[in-house]
Amino acid sequence: MARVHLGPLQRAIVVENPSLVLDEQLSAAGVTVTRLSETPSTSALIDHINKTGAQAIFKRSRVPVTRELIEACPSLLAVQLCCIGDDSVDKQACADHGIMVFNDPISNGRSVVEMVIAHLLSLSRRFYETNDRTRHGVWEKNNHQRYEVKGKVLGVLGLGNIGRSVARVASALGMTVQFYDTRQVSLELGRELGWTATESVDALFSTSDYVTVHLSARDIHGTSNAALLSPETLMKLGKSRPANSPRIFLNLSRGFLHTAGSLRAAVESGQIRRAAVDVYPEEPRGGSAWVNPYADLPQVVTTPHIGASTQEAQPRIARRVSQTFGEFSTLGALRDCVFAPRVGLSLPTRRDSGVVLAVVHSTARGTKRSIDNAIFDAGASNLASAHRDFEDLGVAYDLAMLDKGLTADEIQAMMASAAVVTGDPDAIRSVRQITI
Repeated sequence: MARVHLGPLQRAIVVENPSLVLDEQLSAAGVTVTRLSETPSTSALIDHINKTGAQAIFKRSRVPVTRELIEACPSLLAVQLCCIGDDSVDKQACADHGIMVFNDPISNGRSVVEMVIAHLLSLSRRFYETNDRTRHGVWEKNNHQRYEVKGKVLGVLGLGNIGRSVARVASALGMTVQFYDTRQVSLELGRELGWTATESVDALFSTSDYVTVHLSARDIHGTSNAALLSPETLMKLGKSRPANSPRIFLNLSRGFLHTAGSLRAAVESGQIRRAAVDVYPEEPRGGSAWVNPYADLPQVVTTPHIGASTQEAQPRIARRVSQTFGEFSTLGALRDCVFAPRVGLSLPTRRDSGVVLAVVHSTARGTKRSIDNAIFDAGASNLASAHRDFEDLGVAYDLAMLDKGLTADEIQAMMASAAVVTGDPDAIRSVRQITI
């Protein structure tokens, strides 16, 4: 059954401890916020959502949003991620039930970039292991495997917002930058900035002294990047560089790009001299136990997924996601929707009068016509409209500014018509009507 809501979204659940600035921003916009101090299990989160009637959940990367949760929480209409990664959300299940999912691909960039550069310099000079040895009374003053980064080749895998920022800083440090990316915009921009595009991931590894990874969960075609970095690829780092190449690998991006065993093998063989990892194939959720797969390898520096965990980034994320949610809540607008990254959808702002009708529906032929017919049959005029298909998920988003709203009966008739035309009783997944 379609989820129907009249007016702005008014109740939200916040988990995983994002900045309190988020609660302040949402409360100022008239949203009732319930913040859970402990990371809940799926069953506990379902109970909290249903008890409060929450229409949105704000979360970071740990708590899973599963099909079970979605189907058990009929009030839910939005999932707002206070991070970039969307791996913890069942996006197909959300699309099937008319729930829109948003992230923040911008606000943590500076913090991640600074962490990458800190690792580049610290690993190059062996600061981490030297600190440990000095604390144990070992005076090891030598230049063995200690390097300047100037003049070295940095390979950037994924030239998105963060990858480009890392490349700019590395260039300023005197490094030669090369990259691999399949997106045409990234290729053109990277070349325009004077960086060299390699023909393959393996070529990037082979011809680089350092490789830093900045990939999304999926490539431009929607294919998962899981296991993209094979054992053979990792073993190629620095192969075509001088024998004294630093051969340093950084992954602050996605834990499933390679297995822990593959990286361990490359480090233990000496092909990768040192590495820094902030993400893992398996990360603890809901307070579960965790075993560090690199605990016995001093050459691998490990951190607990803290790339965006700074005093500056978290409030910045809170402000951006509260604005993203506010525009969706009050205007039906889409920004940072993970169904189609970098695509926005909105109507000309009319705050004097009008009604916004926002419908999430199947991409089946005839569904859009049922919506248009319902508007016509209600005697309403369509003052402005926007539409977007998300073909990979079999769902579309339709946005219309009307001079008058549809009644409850007219909305039900619209859903019934779409069901008859398409033969799908769930052709329309959710309907929101907001008076401006």
